[in-house]
Amino acid sequence: MDETVDETVDETVDETVRFAMAEGSEMMTTSIEDGMHSNEELIGRADVRDLAAVFATVGHEDPEGHHAVVDNCPAEFTWDYEKGARPRLDKLYEKAKRAQWNAQTDLPWQTEVDQERVVLLNQEANPGQLGWSDSDVAGTALERWGDKEWLRLGIEYQNWMLSQFMHGEQGALLCTSKIVETVPWMDAKYYASTQVMDEARHVEVFSRYLDEKLSGHYPINAHLGLLLDDIIADRRWDMTYLGMQIMVEGLALAAFGLIHATTQEPLLKQLLRYVMADEARHVAFGVISLQDYYQELSAAELRERQEFAFEAAVRMKDRMAMQEVWHRLEVPVDDVVTVMSRSPQNDEFQILLFSKIVPNLKKLGLLDAADGWLRQKFTEMGAIAFEDLVDTEQELDAVADGSPVDRHVA
Repeated sequence: MDETVDETVDETVDETVRFAMAEGSEMMTTSIEDGMHSNEELIGRADVRDLAAVFATVGHEDPEGHHAVVDNCPAEFTWDYEKGARPRLDKLYEKAKRAQWNAQTDLPWQTEVDQERVVLLNQEANPGQLGWSDSDVAGTALERWGDKEWLRLGIEYQNWMLSQFMHGEQGALLCTSKIVETVPWMDAKYYASTQVMDEARHVEVFSRYLDEKLSGHYPINAHLGLLLDDIIADRRWDMTYLGMQIMVEGLALAAFGLIHATTQEPLLKQLLRYVMADEARHVAFGVISLQDYYQELSAAELRERQEFAFEAAVRMKDRMAMQEVWHRLEVPVDDVVTVMSRSPQNDEFQILLFSKIVPNLKKLGLLDAADGWLRQKFTEMGAIAFEDLVDTEQELDAVADGSPVDRHVA
């Protein structure tokens, strides 16, 4: 079973790459139509690819160790306790109950991880240092880097990436507990309660991996933090679904799949395999819950959801610039902007991460509502080619196929 799923993940990655390479990426421009917000109003700048603006915001540690977000959402009781009133949610709930796993006992934590070796193997498998050529780095501080500096970048990138996964999982933990409170259907409350447990487990495993196998933590990326604040602060339950279940979890599922397919570190590979099984259910939960609900919304309400999805997409793309790593390595921002502007590979990799988001937005009807406004935005970002990939509800049985015990891989 696990080999079949690995093949499915690898095929999805290959198909995603082919779609991305075939689709041209045009520069994002400001588009203002009647009743529509401009890019400046939504994301604070006219051009999505304005790297100087992206790098202007860097995440920093909160000296208090806490971050408070005002959440004025109304908690909603329901006195309709009928189980199975929404059969697709009930089926997902039953699957989630069977698929629980123990982060302490179901993973081989005794596995030795040589972080430097992992980085070197990855660099050997992906020559060219992040896809950058000598001409890309010419005239910048990176031109003077040797093997030692590139190795340190790889190590810091690992620390940063796993830290962002950990922070994002805590965001999902808060958002899903909020869904339990606010969603009006009992079947959704039942399922969301299992996701709360999933997210606690994900925070646990990423935190432990960082502490025991890697070599340092990073604060939450500034753009990811802004997005999580927006999702948590919105009082409407469907916006929590859209922001977390569809957008954040969708990007995480794609990112986990890409790393799972390429990493040669066995503990991380197995950890991600377990987390991916959970994440596929989480994204499907959002698709199932919102599909019928969005058919009831007005054109103005759908426009709000489209704009929120676009803003979320840009913030998630912005976080991949990993500003915090360059800041820690004391590389001048202007040099990083120069290198990234010269190299299209960096942008293409970021677009790959939308392979799970775009087909789900299409299934929800958000791509083509409001005369296709969101379709236009994703076309300009170079991500619309993913629209005909299988949506997460359809691929659920292939990716989320039960507990580690059922898969005989624990």
